[in-house]
Amino acid sequence: MQAGAAEGASGGASANRISEHATYDVQLSVGEQAQLHWLPEPLICAAGSNLRQSWTVDLAPTARLVLREEQTLGRTGEPSGHVATCLTVRRGGHTLLDQQAEYGPGVPGWDGPAVLAGHRATGQLLLVDPAFEEEPLEAQLLGGAPESGQAVLTPIAGPAALVTAVAPDGLRPRHLLDAAQAAARRTVGTRAPRALS
Repeated sequence: MQAGAAEGASGGASANRISEHATYDVQLSVGEQAQLHWLPEPLICAAGSNLRQSWTVDLAPTARLVLREEQTLGRTGEPSGHVATCLTVRRGGHTLLDQQAEYGPGVPGWDGPAVLAGHRATGQLLLVDPAFEEEPLEAQLLGGAPESGQAVLTPIAGPAALVTAVAPDGLRPRHLLDAAQAAARRTVGTRAPRALS
């Protein structure tokens, strides 16, 4: 699926079933002075599923982006399916973020303490705004006790911030990501309200 934004935003996504795994490939582009809020519903990796997902985003230097992705690893009381994700974001033709993650059966350590620590849901929120060049967001830990889920907001060069959340169920990452977005809005104040709203 390809989508673009000039002064507004539009888009969609498609999943195609192939012999060994399903694919979900999204290509987005955001032009000069445009903004895109890409906020799809959470992906549920049901038992027995096998998905390869990719996101490729090309941003003009003055573009703004709010991109959220969430995965729930298995329905209630069932094991996780397998999901491999790749997120590549370029701004002005230069790589801003290029990361991969893989969860589920056959992936060593995915539910261990170094990755999800036994949690069944994860998500991330990417905020890109030229206003962050002058005043980048500060790193923050969000959430309470680790067993109930936490998120970390991390500034990245570009100008952007990446929020990564893990939680025991599919509802908690959304709350953590929403809290991070609200914190970013409060920090930015009136400098760039359109990008973070």
